[in-house]
Amino acid sequence: MASKGVALITGAAQGIGRAIALRLAGDGFNVALNDVKSKASLLQSLSKEIEAKGRKAHFVTGDISVEDQVKQMAGETASSLGSLDVMVANAAMYQFKPLLEMSVQDMDQLHSVNVRGLMLCYKHAATQMIGQGHGGRIIGATSVAGRQGFVGHTAYCAAKYAVRGVTQVAAAELGKHDITVNAYAPGLITTEMLDAVDTGMKDLHGLSSWVDAAATTFPIARRGTPEEVASLVSFLASRDAGYITGQTYDINGGSYYG
Repeated sequence: MASKGVALITGAAQGIGRAIALRLAGDGFNVALNDVKSKASLLQSLSKEIEAKGRKAHFVTGDISVEDQVKQMAGETASSLGSLDVMVANAAMYQFKPLLEMSVQDMDQLHSVNVRGLMLCYKHAATQMIGQGHGGRIIGATSVAGRQGFVGHTAYCAAKYAVRGVTQVAAAELGKHDITVNAYAPGLITTEMLDAVDTGMKDLHGLSSWVDAAATTFPIARRGTPEEVASLVSFLASRDAGYITGQTYDINGGSYYG
């Protein structure tokens, strides 16, 4: 299969990011993988798995909250794999902390990754795509927490709401370059991050598992899988999504109707 282009996924070492990388490789993209240095061995293993499927892979560690590292990441992707056609700004950090316990440092740390980091991914992916001259796809990760507020999630909800705003403005500015910008908003997806959500929420509500209790109330009464989120990203990265931009797509089993 001829390559459909090159996709860069941040936060690719595990969870949703890993599933997206595997799905896009299966779709025919060569794939660049990013995560923090402590996860380099996981990225290396994923690279080998993708190469075994017949696609090219390259991994680059880096902190998305640091602009020089994001700029280098975008440039290294293009130089190693030939271009940058799809950016999936998936990386994020999680925090459970009630408002009255939150410090300025707590808020700033989370927003440095979840808002500034995402903005930098959008900016430097777009710069690379504009220089290439043939458009591209930029896709960001928001959350059901970017649609409604949850107790104990002031910083996280604020950041995920911000992703939708950044996505809409970027779509308005980049459309003239044939670059679409959209976001995906997962609900309760089985990942390590969801385990952290459950730890805080089950204690708050006095439940053995807040996540499982909540999921039973959904029209689709279960947790979602990373692969189901990857299927949505696959569509947004495809040619079929060429007239869609500035949108946020929910994937939450019906827990929230946007």
